[in-house]
Amino acid sequence: MVLDPFVADLDGESTRLREAGPLARAVLPGGVRVYAVTRHAEARQLLTDKRLVKDINVWTAWREGRIAPDWPLIGLANPPRSMLTVDGEDHRRLRSLVAQALTARRVEQLRGRITELVDGLLDRLAAEQAATGGPVDLKAAFAYPLPMYVVSELMGVDEADHPRLKVLFDRFFSTQTPPEEVLATLMELAEIMGRTVARRRAAPGDDLTSALIQASEDGDHLTDEEIVSTLQLMVAAGHETTISLIVNAVVNLSTHPGQRARVLAGEIGWDAVVEETLRHDTPTSHVLLRFATEDVAVGDRVLPAGEALIVSYAAIGRDERQHGPTAGDFDATRAPVRHISFGHGPHVCPGAALSRLEAGVALPALYARFPALDLAVPAAELRNKPVVTQNDLFELPVTLG
Repeated sequence: MVLDPFVADLDGESTRLREAGPLARAVLPGGVRVYAVTRHAEARQLLTDKRLVKDINVWTAWREGRIAPDWPLIGLANPPRSMLTVDGEDHRRLRSLVAQALTARRVEQLRGRITELVDGLLDRLAAEQAATGGPVDLKAAFAYPLPMYVVSELMGVDEADHPRLKVLFDRFFSTQTPPEEVLATLMELAEIMGRTVARRRAAPGDDLTSALIQASEDGDHLTDEEIVSTLQLMVAAGHETTISLIVNAVVNLSTHPGQRARVLAGEIGWDAVVEETLRHDTPTSHVLLRFATEDVAVGDRVLPAGEALIVSYAAIGRDERQHGPTAGDFDATRAPVRHISFGHGPHVCPGAALSRLEAGVALPALYARFPALDLAVPAAELRNKPVVTQNDLFELPVTLG
């Protein structure tokens, strides 16, 4: 099936992918044909299968020149060298340095700073409402700046770069970026990240980029390309996922007022809201790409050697075989079940704990300040951004009450 580049109906599309079987044929924007894993059990199997690698040169379509260099998703299919694009020992080497900075203890130490940032953003929300008297865009005013501030401080990115990074990452993920802007966007992102690395090399700080530079100088053999690419990866993944998590949680609470009332009464915990949102409306709809080095059996089907695989998390999160017959319903009272919205196996997202912490601080503080918060438009009128990899909205207009 052809994936809609405008993402007009992600729920319906995900249902059709699941109905097509655990391994479905899919066509990405630009007419690029791939396979999609659509169910929980099979995804867990494939995410740990060493016959699936990140090396794009395994992809027959790439080797034969059938993938255009200005394909809108080329930055995701063939990103610069980082832990996202390598396997085996190289992956362990790069990932371990990031993981050391994102241990549970170190993430928890960020709680105070995250709380401070949340309080400041809520003050600005209240001031905006007082000034305009009308709805506010919760995504632009709250869900976006919070994770961008957090990941920028973590990585040592200058706040002055935030506005331009927003523009560039919107282009980076979009299926609608004009061909002439694709390569220019990738180059400018690399330039900004390169300047950040240069600043941190000249004036090290208490941030992960400085730590990566120091590790390289101490003999861990990171190249400048690896440091720059790791920085770009962490900033991109570190804010996009949390934006969607916060936005989708607010939408679900607004469209399920009975559950919202129980959450605000303390009958349902905020951790349950976060986990159910991650399952039901996973922030990442599809992850690109892995490549089969040989034929791989998936149930009664085969992923052929040389083909590309995407992991369709939006479909996987509502797999009835894993989550029961009500998998399509948002239910924060659901008995805890294992989801894989942050991945599985060696490539599981190292920032998962940080994203959970940000949402776990932001959401209760938001509703404590504005308990009557609600959507300013019907949920059916909210529009998805044209991004096949992110479950994201253009905006989230709300009334604060």
